[in-house]
This record gives sequence, structure tokens and C-alpha cells, in this order.
Amino acid sequence: MTARKRFSTFLVDKLLFGVEVGKVLEVIRYQEMTRVPLAPSVVKGLINLRGQIVTAVDLRCRLGLRERAAGELPMNVVMRYEDGAVSLLVDEIGNVLEVEEESFELPPGTLSGEVRELIRGVYKLKGALLIALDAEKVLNVIAPAAKVA
Repeated sequence: MTARKRFSTFLVDKLLFGVEVGKVLEVIRYQEMTRVPLAPSVVKGLINLRGQIVTAVDLRCRLGLRERAAGELPMNVVMRYEDGAVSLLVDEIGNVLEVEEESFELPPGTLSGEVRELIRGVYKLKGALLIALDAEKVLNVIAPAAKVA
């Protein structure tokens, strides 16, 4: 029997990304944000999620991609983070996909730098590639060496 994993997927700059389903609390539409002075540029602000204050990290900025067009509002992928939650700002929410482990490949050797550190690898799908993110490393901009639950 082939081992399978489930990923919650989303699009960022037309690229298909995913994180393991167990790390995702929920996905929600755009929420108004309060800016945080002196925060790293990837931290776009704080949102109030039913009384819980959640840090919003812009995945486009974190991955060094071009900025979202004016007027385009991001979606929130709210993830478990230490004793609370953090939101990844993405362009579109995808589906939950189940992938076979045998379709997994490590990032190519030609990919270097910080981006290589943020990507666990790639799953080959029919007509697409699913880029599997390392959630802990993506979010360590908030508190280095912090853990995603």
C-alpha cells in the first residue's frame, strides 16, 4: 500500500503551494489588519479572529514574489502556531489534496538560498506541481526557532 499525505492547498502568484492539513486550523476571507510598528516587512499586521489576536504573514513577501496588485485582497490560511495561531496571507484557497509519497521530490539542487530552506519539496500531480512548504521555517520570521503545532 502506498503512503499518502493530505495537504491544504492555496495559490500565491499562480503557484500551487500546500501545507499538511493537520497544521491548518481554518481558512477565512480577508480580514481588516492593524499594522505593527517595527515588525518585519513580511508581517502585514494583526487580525482579530473571534477575539484572538493573530499575526498575518504575507506569503508573497516571505517568498520574495512580486506584491499583490492594488485592490486584490488576500485570503487567510490560519495555522497552529505554538500556543495560538498565525495567518498566512495567500491569493486563493485551493482544495485539500491527497498525494502519494512516491510522487515527492526534494527541491532541485539549482534552487538555492532562503527559498530552498522554505520548501520541503515538490509533489508531481497531473498537469501541476504542488510545492510543499515547511511551515515552521516560513513562520520563523515571527519568532526564530518557534514551533508550528
